Amino acid sequence: MRRRRRAEMGGKKSKISADDDTAHSARKTPEENLPSAERIRKHMTTHFGYSVLSLARRGIRDPPEDLWALTDLQKLNLSLNSLQSIPSSLGSLENLVVLNLWGNQLTSLPPEIGRLRNLKVLFAYRNRLSDVPEELGCCTKLEVLSLANNLLTGLPSTLSSLDGLKKLNLSHNHINHIPGCVYSMKSLVFLQLACNRLENIADQIQALADLKILIVEGNCIHSLPKMLCRLTKLELLNVDFNDIQSVPAEMHRLRRLEKLACHPLDKGLHIVHNPLLKPIKEVLDGGLQALYSYLRNT
Repeated sequence: MRRRRRAEMGGKKSKISADDDTAHSARKTPEENLPSAERIRKHMTTHFGYSVLSLARRGIRDPPEDLWALTDLQKLNLSLNSLQSIPSSLGSLENLVVLNLWGNQLTSLPPEIGRLRNLKVLFAYRNRLSDVPEELGCCTKLEVLSLANNLLTGLPSTLSSLDGLKKLNLSHNHINHIPGCVYSMKSLVFLQLACNRLENIADQIQALADLKILIVEGNCIHSLPKMLCRLTKLELLNVDFNDIQSVPAEMHRLRRLEKLACHPLDKGLHIVHNPLLKPIKEVLDGGLQALYSYLRNT
């Protein structure tokens, strides 16, 4: 008798639980009734012809697994979250053109990032990256790469294949010398290496003939190589806050540096806060053209 009561009570409880589940299911919004991949897809938008998904500022620690099923996605924004890693499933998003990962806690990028053969823009600044996977060199369509504010000491040689890269930001890292692969990035027009540990600029810098902006402020550079003066397309050269005592005589060839600049965004030559020796220091008081005249006559 007691067993039968228990069974009846159990059966009654199961019926109530089932009724509750049915009621809860009935209360679900149409979006909640969709598979999770479809719920994510509902947040996708189309912008200038690109399929876009922004999951920025969501406090995400782990990307939702179903995200990697959105293989038609072209622009993905995961910035300003709490991500510590990106799974290998990232490689399934082979149509990605823009990947925004900045402002997380990433210590590495998965090797599978090399499968993103259509990637043109990668923002991974303000993370905790100590290295970059060699496979990133397979993303040969990259045009913009920002790895600023990380813990990098260099780049893998495989990135020399990024010969279409136009903008590279490596500022605020722990880099002692400009990575050799950078000199193979012949399409660069913007190179930012501020606030590292550079002591010199190699003669190979002359290979970057299209460079318009070179920023190396806040390093420990002692001198500028004369080969730098072959970069005649330079419009902004920032060497503020280094240990430079003099400048190469050939510097007057940099005619697109039209003035001594003060504001960080101004075009021209930025050379303040260096221990410049006489007579260069005094000549510069007359402006950049005075310096060029002096150098031409020496």
